[in-house]
Amino acid sequence: MLDPLDSLILHALHVVPRAPFRVIGEAVGASEQTVARRYRAMQRTGTVRVVGLVNPVVHGLVASIARITLSPDRTDALAEAVARLPEISFANISFGGSEIVCAMQMPHDGRMPEVLRQLARFPGVAELTTRMVLHAYSPPGAYWGRLGPSLPEEAVALLIERHPRQERQGPPAELREEDGALLAVLAEDGRASQATLAEHTGWTTGRIARRMEILERSGTLLYDVDLVPEHLGYPFGAALWMRTSPERLHETGTAVAALPRVVFAAATSGDENLMVIVMCTDAADFYDFLSRSLATVPGITGYTASVRLRTVKQAASLVHRGRLVPPLPRL
Repeated sequence: MLDPLDSLILHALHVVPRAPFRVIGEAVGASEQTVARRYRAMQRTGTVRVVGLVNPVVHGLVASIARITLSPDRTDALAEAVARLPEISFANISFGGSEIVCAMQMPHDGRMPEVLRQLARFPGVAELTTRMVLHAYSPPGAYWGRLGPSLPEEAVALLIERHPRQERQGPPAELREEDGALLAVLAEDGRASQATLAEHTGWTTGRIARRMEILERSGTLLYDVDLVPEHLGYPFGAALWMRTSPERLHETGTAVAALPRVVFAAATSGDENLMVIVMCTDAADFYDFLSRSLATVPGITGYTASVRLRTVKQAASLVHRGRLVPPLPRL
């Protein structure tokens, strides 16, 4: 189980990913040195990676969820291939080994995405279904209080006051060729200092600050906090595919997103129009979630569950031997 102070630090990172250790220390009630030491220890053990990502909208992409049904003897080979595809993130092998569930970014321009052609041609694939993500119900970090020790509201307010979030203004900013070096460093470490960014880009720290402000404020540059659930005391995970009627979609989706153990909830296209990810301590905890928590939500007319066997990939990290590592190069 995660140490309470480490849990508070991770919650702070979800709220403001690039907040200085000094500010995080004020919020969690620890010294700057202690926070820095704890964070770097979690980095070394592969528990956490903070990464900077380019908003897929910039490239005309939309978020979607795919379910790949395949022969269990081909699962490991496909999982390795999936890990190398930059279009794919959050890939999990389901219990039994006959399904891989993953999130991906695809163009919505009337053409069949090449990534789907690649996956469909892979030996052993029997069925491939995709759903577009229409609406996400939970803001980043909103679920943290349902998993472990979390920051009180006043500490969250302090974080935002001391390190204000950039309010999105206008459409995403267009990327320039010279942004490549900056974004490459942030993709490796979203908390890289301006000195480190200056070293890799050859820019002044002032230019870096101005450009990052533009990219963040326009929503072009986003941040994610990749975690290993097993290190947090939640080795049992599952994706739920649920049905509800259109008139109850928002009400039901919002209610499900507020349940304990739910870390992601979204409305999707398809017959099962709600997709939910839950983290649990074990099978009994998952059963309790289904029979007690989920049972209280009105409007659900049916569901199926894909229990996670193994995580292959997070938003911008692979999971190798229980540790977060940078993604592999594409073959």
